[in-house]
Order: sequence, then C-alpha cells, then structure tokens
Amino acid sequence: MPTNKFKSVLLKTGKYLAITFAVILGLLFLTPIIFEDQIKDQIKKTANERLSAELNYSDVSVSFFRHFPSLTLTLNDLSLNGSAPYKAEKFITAKEVSFGINVASLVFGRSVKIDQIYLSDSFINVKVNKNGEANYNIYKSTAQTTTQKDSSDTALKLERIEIINSKIIYDDQSTKVHFDALGFNYLGKGDLNKSVFDLYSKAKVEKLNIVYEDEPYLMNKKIDADLITKVNINSLSFFFQQNNLKINQLVVDFKGNFNFLKDGYNMDLAIKSENSDLYDVFTAFPPKYITWLSKTELKGNTNLLLTVKGDYIASQKKAPDLNLDVKIDNGFVNYNKSAFPVSDLNLEVKTKVPSLDPELLIVDAKNISLKINNDYLKSKLYMEGLSTPNIDADFKAKMDLAKLNKALGIPDLELKGTLAGDVKAKGKFDQKNKLFPVTKGNIDLENGYIKTKYYPNAITNIVVKSNISNQKGTFQDLKVNLKPAQFTFEGKPVFVSAALSDFDDLNYDIKANGELDVNKIYKVFSQKGLDLDGFIKADLVLKGKQSDAEKGNYSKLYNKGTLELRNIGVASEYLPKKFIIKEGIFKINQDKMSFNNFLAAYGQSDFKMNGYLQNVFNYITTNTGVLKGSFTVSARYINVDEFMSETDTNTASQMETKQTGVIIIPTNLNLQLIAHAQKVYFDKLNLQNASGNLKMNQGKLSMQNTGFNLIGCNVAMNGNYQAVTPQKANFDYSIKASDFDIKRAYNEVEVFRKMASAAEKAQGIVSLDYQLKGRLNGNMKPVYPSLVGGGTLSVKNVKVRGLKMFNAVSKQTNSESMKNPDLSKVEIKSKIKNNIMTVERFKFKFAGFRPRIEGTTSLDGKLNLKMRLGLPPLGIFGIPLTVTGTQDSPKVKVGRKTEDLEETKDTE
Repeated sequence: MPTNKFKSVLLKTGKYLAITFAVILGLLFLTPIIFEDQIKDQIKKTANERLSAELNYSDVSVSFFRHFPSLTLTLNDLSLNGSAPYKAEKFITAKEVSFGINVASLVFGRSVKIDQIYLSDSFINVKVNKNGEANYNIYKSTAQTTTQKDSSDTALKLERIEIINSKIIYDDQSTKVHFDALGFNYLGKGDLNKSVFDLYSKAKVEKLNIVYEDEPYLMNKKIDADLITKVNINSLSFFFQQNNLKINQLVVDFKGNFNFLKDGYNMDLAIKSENSDLYDVFTAFPPKYITWLSKTELKGNTNLLLTVKGDYIASQKKAPDLNLDVKIDNGFVNYNKSAFPVSDLNLEVKTKVPSLDPELLIVDAKNISLKINNDYLKSKLYMEGLSTPNIDADFKAKMDLAKLNKALGIPDLELKGTLAGDVKAKGKFDQKNKLFPVTKGNIDLENGYIKTKYYPNAITNIVVKSNISNQKGTFQDLKVNLKPAQFTFEGKPVFVSAALSDFDDLNYDIKANGELDVNKIYKVFSQKGLDLDGFIKADLVLKGKQSDAEKGNYSKLYNKGTLELRNIGVASEYLPKKFIIKEGIFKINQDKMSFNNFLAAYGQSDFKMNGYLQNVFNYITTNTGVLKGSFTVSARYINVDEFMSETDTNTASQMETKQTGVIIIPTNLNLQLIAHAQKVYFDKLNLQNASGNLKMNQGKLSMQNTGFNLIGCNVAMNGNYQAVTPQKANFDYSIKASDFDIKRAYNEVEVFRKMASAAEKAQGIVSLDYQLKGRLNGNMKPVYPSLVGGGTLSVKNVKVRGLKMFNAVSKQTNSESMKNPDLSKVEIKSKIKNNIMTVERFKFKFAGFRPRIEGTTSLDGKLNLKMRLGLPPLGIFGIPLTVTGTQDSPKVKVGRKTEDLEETKDTE
C-alpha cells in the first residue's frame, strides 16, 4: 500500500502532467489561430517570390492534426498554371496541397520556414511542344528572387515531399515520348532548400504506360522504386546515384545524369538489368504478350543495357547517342507444353544509333541461334548504315516451321513447311554506284503453308527454291535464280520461275502462269486498310536483256503471253488518288504490250483505252526505263482537278495555306494520246466534247489540234505544259475562240469574270485569236507578271451598258450617248508583258461619234489610255482625252498628258 506522502506525489505529478497535456493540447489548437494570418501572408509572399505562374486555391486551413505532429497549412482545390507557352493551361491540380511549417520559425524566426510538402489526389500534367518549350519552368531563377544568400532566412526549406494517390501525364511532342503514371505514390526526403542536395525517394506506381512515336512500349506496368538522386536546383540537373527499379518482376538499375537546358535536355542515362531471368523480362513487355506468357515456360539468363548520352535540342536538330545491348544465354521457350520446345536460345545484339540518326545505325548481332530437336538456326549480322549499308551476314537454318510455330506460340499465325538456308553476304549495298555485297547462298522452302485469322483459307503447297550469287560485289555480277516458286490459293495454282543476272543491264528469263485474287490473298495477311484489290491472271514468258529493249533490238527478245487485270488499284507518287483498272487484257509480244477496250477509273473520271505500250518490262524494273506508247482514250467525264497533288506550304507569317499543286507529268513517259471526252471539269470550267492529240515526253505535255466547246463556243487550242516543281509549271498556248457570247461568258466562266470584269454589263459576240506563255502557281493559276503574249480580240454587235469608263467620258464631254455605245464591228490588237497589256490604236463609230483608243492597262485593273473623240459628222475634229485610274474608278481628263503604268517584272 502506498503511503500518503507517495500518494500526494502521484497526485501532484498527475496534476502537472494533466496541466502540461492541457497546455500542449491548447497550444495545438491556439498556435494555428494565433499565427494563421502570419502563415498565410508568408505563403503568398513565397509564391510571388518563387513562382512565375498563376496559383489559385479555394480555401486555406492551418492545423497540427492533418499531418501530425507537423503544423501544416493546407490549400484546398489548388491549381497552378504552367510557364510559357502554356500559361493559360493547368500544370498541377490537387484536392489538397499541405505545407509542413517549422514551428520554431514562427516563434523565433524572421520568416516562416516550410520544410514539408504533401500532395493528395493530384494531377501533374507535363507538356513540351515540338520546339522543346515546356510548361514546368515555373520556378524563378536565383537571380530573379529577392532572397538572401543565407539559407536560414529563406521561406522554403523543404526536407520532405509526399505525393499520395496521384496521376502524372508527360507528353513531349519534341521527342514523341508520352507516359502516364496512374496511382502514383511518392515519398522524398532531403534538404531541398540547398542548391545541391541528395533526395532519397520511394515511389510506387499502380499503372505505368510509356508510348514512343505512337507505339506502346510499357502498358499497365507496376513500378516499385528505391532511389537516391543528387539534385542541383540552380542548374536544374539530376544525378541518379542509386536507383533500383522493379517493373512487374524485372529488377532494373537506373543511373546517370539528366539536365534541363533552355531549349531541351542534356542526358547521360544507363538502364541496366543483369543476370535477370528471361521470364521476368517478359513481364515488363506490353500487355498483348501477357496472355502468351501465362501459357509459356520461359528460362534463360538475360542481360540488358540501354544508354542515352548527349544533348536533345529540337530547335538545333541535336539528339543524343542511343545504345542498346541485349544478351540471352541458354534460353528455353515452350508454349502450351509443345512436344518440341525451343532450346539453346542464344542472342547477342549490340545496336548503336549516334545522334538518333538512322543513317548512322550500327547493328552488331554476333549470335542469333536456337535449336528444336535436330533442327537449328544459326546467324550473325553486322550492318553499318541504312540507305547504303555495309553488311556482313551469315545465315544457316534447317527448320521444321510447324515445330517452330508451336514452340513459340506465334499468335494468329499457322506455319508449316521445311525451311533450309545457307547464305553469306559481305560488302556494301549502294544502288546509285551499282554496288551489292559479295553474296553466295540459297534459301529453300518445301510443303509450305500459311494461314492467319484474317481469312479462313490457307496458302498451301508453297515451294521456293532460290539461289543468289555475287562474287565481285557489283550489280553487274549479281545473279538471282528462283526455280521454281509455286503456291496454291483458293484451289488455283500459281507457278513462277525466274533467272536474273547482270542487274546493271538486266538479263531476265521469267515464266509466270496462274490466277490470283489479290483482294483475298491480301486478307490472308491483314484485315486493316484494305486498299488493295483486284484479280490477276497471267500466262507469260519474258526473256531478254534490258539494253536490247532500250535500243530496239527486238529480235533478241522473247516476250510472249497475256496478262489479264480486273479491279486493280495502282498507286503513284505523282497522283493523290488511286488509279483503278476495272478490266483489261494485255497481249505481250516482244517489247510491246497491246490492249483493247481497256477500262479504267480515277476518282470521278472514267476512261476507255486502246493502243499499245513499249519498254514495259524495263520501265517496271528500273527507275531509268522510259515507257513508250500510243493509244486512244475516250471518256464520258474527266475531273482534271482530282489529278492535282496536294501539298501544304508555310507562308512568311507561318500560317498554313493549302495549295493543290500543279499537275506533274512523269519524266519517264513518252506517250502519244488521241483523246476525246464528252465532259471535262477543270477549275470550275465545264468543257463539252473535248478532243485532241496529246504527247507526253520527258515531263512535257504538248497539245495539238485540241478543241472543246465552252458556253456554246468552239475553242481550238495548241500548247505546251511542263511542271518545274510541285508548285510551279511553265506553259505556252495559242487559242482561237469564235463567236462567244460575252454575257454568257461573264455569268458562267469565273476566270473570265476576274480577267474581264468590265464585261459585267456588256452583251454581244466576241472572237479571240491569242498567243500566251507564262507560269502557273501551286493552284494552277497564272502568275500575271510572267505572262507574255499578244493577239486580236474581235467584237461585233456589242452593246456596252453602264461601263464606268464610258460614263466618265460622257460626263467629261457632256455627251449622253457616250454612256451606252453600240459597237458594230471592231478589232482590238494587244500585247501583254510585265503585267501590262498594251492596246494598239483602234477605231469605231456609233451615234455619229468616231472614237479612237490606244494605251495600256494593267492586269490588276489600272488604266492609262489615250482617247480621241471624233465629233460628228465625219470625225475630222475631235476632243483629246486621257483615261487613268482603275476600271472601277476611271478618271477622264481633256488633254494628251498620260501617266505611265508601273511595270511588274517577273521575279523568276
């Protein structure tokens, strides 16, 4: 039993403890109230000093209990905008953002010290545009702030950052990298107030998605990271000292440097996984492999190393070096308990992409090999460059494809057949300089079979026996033999054999026989973008040399047979739409391919052709071959506008404007066409019964005796046309148009309204005989300063009503009859150059007056005309007049003094 004295001590102690607890509890409640205004003022001051972006929140509260034992200030419904050019868009939003406050700084310090930050249910949206400008540069640099050098006086002294249940989206359009981190939880500790500090971090992500150039690399991956990062605030640089990552089951070590530059990044990063299990590696693959993985036994030792080093500055076209090394030893793959698993899988590949430039690509695959029972694949490859690569390759295989297909469980694909190959190649491939690697080898396939999920029937009975040799490393020494090649599809066999040699002057011996439904065989391989269609039936023998076809030594050729096409789509770089061959039978005899009643379509246009083509094989197999031919073309309707290429060009103000592009005539065509079309639509012109003789040669189109009917007028035209660039073409033509109605031309022809706006209130009959040459722009419109030409405009029975020039003359001469003259017959001769039309002197008479007019007008409507108004009865006496100003606002004065129009010379 305790004594009374001891009881008394216990009571006093308990009383003191209770009082102390009550005081502490009271302080916990009172301190936030006492210092709330001071804290809020300091937060606003700090935000203004440290942030260059707009900060908003709905409410502020101060409490010890939200993140006990820290005194925290909480901003509810916070939103923080980004830096330029994203100042109007949200960078960070959060349900709650709490700042942990150093209590001692409230009582004893000159400013409030914030040493902890908590984000709850936040959304961090990082954006970088194509020029490398980012929205995260919201923190003012040291030079911009008014803080003292002594860090004890600074208001922001972070030691802890905690992010709870948040989402991060990073979208960098300059690098085409996008990633999402969902269910992001992060805890970071360190003295973040120092200019250089170590940040100890733990991070967990429920779902991580990484996409590069619209291709998913990691999707829905769990991340568990334990990181140590050295951070330099002044230079915005990060040094990753110890970073152990776990992507699903794959353990990865991540080290290096990452520095933010003004317009991009500097990086020296290394991602490494050593002695990992092959199964763990596949757990980090995209989701479509997970189903496959659940049914597959995987073994093997794996080493991975990815490094990225250098500057990435999009505006300066700088990019870092990328290296990827992959090594797999003693791999084992068995899908769905196959009786023949893949064993001894070995892979050693080193890939380098200096400056992320594909042309500098280096692939060093020292070993790619596997076994399935007694079957094997052994290969190695060294390749340097892409367009003109240096190659050193060795491929050997003896493989039952059915066993390989089952062992790997290749999705949606069934393969069968025996593949045997032995190929060695070493040297440079350079098409321009006619170089081909020194090569020797063969690849054979017997009893081949391909079936996909996209089409119910398989391609069967595939047989390929091929041999390739090249001892000197040139196109001239290259020999390729394909004897035989065959397959069966939809019950119809197709046979092909080919012997090709001397690719510098191609010597060919080809036989083809069979029927093929292009639409259905395309479906075997893909169900997306069915842009290939049609039917081909061939019974061909082609034998000869390229040079004999070019020189016309037809007796040395042996090309015979037929080729039947139906509903074949032909794409070309010169045409924006697909040219559809509806039906046609080609008969081949030596170098000539003849066709009768050949039906085709292009967009809204239809064609029926008869004739022949020459040098077809040479044209198809080489870029230098010229396709020759002569044929007639008839059409019910042709829409010329659909043949124009479409390109986007940037104006000086960087605003995008769309130009259709000029019609480009391929330079490797030498064709003559006799054409007739019932209707032709071109640039809002509706032409009837168009016909003519057209020649295409070396990219030039010539028109001879070309005619059409426009608004009831027969037009005859000769001309030449040639595209110089996709946005520029030269032309010259002569035109004769007999007796067309001015009023109808003005109402129905837009180009006539633009070039002859003065004809708005005129009526009568006009004939034209004119020659013109010049240049067309990207919209197939004439460039006025480039036009040069001349001719005669004949008018008869023309009535002019309300023409402003004659109104002005009437007013100046006090002659009412001059307002609306009637012209019986007048011939007006003119010349065009440097945007100026020079009108030769012409006379006419009406109502007793005998006017005489000559001078110049500009194609944009300016006037500089001399006029003599001969007075009744004989016009011996007259009034000299000058007409200046514009067609819309003419100025008429009595006298002979004129004002020369300024020429606009062509700049090209």
